[in-house]
Amino acid sequence: MRKIKSKIIIGVLVLSAVLAFVMIRAKGKGKSDEIVKEVTPSIGAIQTYISTTGTVLPKNRLEVKPPVNGRIESILVQEGQKVNLGQTLAWMSSTERAALLDAAEGQGEEVLKYWKEVYKPIALLAPINGEVIVATTQPGQTVTTADAVIVLSDHLIVRAQVDETDIGKIKLGQKAVIIIDAYPDDKINAVVEHIYYESETVNNVTIYKVDLLPEQVPQFFRSGMNATVDFIEQEREKALLLPVEAIYKDKDGDFVLLKKNGEIQPIRQAVQVGISDDKNTEIISGISVNDRVVVKNAKFVLPASDVGSSPFTPFGQRKNSNGKK
Repeated sequence: MRKIKSKIIIGVLVLSAVLAFVMIRAKGKGKSDEIVKEVTPSIGAIQTYISTTGTVLPKNRLEVKPPVNGRIESILVQEGQKVNLGQTLAWMSSTERAALLDAAEGQGEEVLKYWKEVYKPIALLAPINGEVIVATTQPGQTVTTADAVIVLSDHLIVRAQVDETDIGKIKLGQKAVIIIDAYPDDKINAVVEHIYYESETVNNVTIYKVDLLPEQVPQFFRSGMNATVDFIEQEREKALLLPVEAIYKDKDGDFVLLKKNGEIQPIRQAVQVGISDDKNTEIISGISVNDRVVVKNAKFVLPASDVGSSPFTPFGQRKNSNGKK
């Protein structure tokens, strides 16, 4: 008999808990509220971008190679140094001269000096005005006609990879902004210098290379650096701007909620919009800079908890307004 009573009590408790849970779910549904604020249009600049990646590279990379096999006697320049056309970059000896000097060195200083004067070294000259970007060959190192002793660059550029869906929006002379990954706080203005005609396939995507010429090459530019490139597609100066969340759209077009003096409720006002970025949208017509625009954002409100009203919860029954159970 005692077992039967225990089972009945347990069943009643379980049933009461289930009923309490169902009532809480029925009463405690969340609802949406609104955050209302007023904004006024502002006058400013707005731009839209086409973003991609790029790499810092020499526009023309020129390797200075020896005319004959031999040995490097001295290197007169270092990496990063500016050189002029015809400037001597290094001195080298042909294989025959190197062997002769090695033999004369064992015969005394006078003999060595004589053969150095008679058998002149070969000068490696700069073929262009540019900058030394590779100068790793050391004096005494043997070289062949296939070895690059010095590498020059006329100037550094950024070569971007543009998707074929965007290449039609890129024009010669178009402005762009370059940000080097290693220097994210420095924005470098540039222009499109060349658009390549032949495409390439990278990760199953067809891309076209685009060369950008910086307006001023910064000192920290190094060949091989990775960069983010933003091509300026459209830009407006002194445009009338509104935050993007202040503009609504339906089947009749774009509109804003305009607050009139003396009116409690805002009225619908149709507007014509222009270009838009992540934050603002250009307003071409429909409102003026002195208008007040209402912005309504939905806010989700958590349901009120009635858990404490159940006698089966750890908190017991919910208190009434007098603080009594």
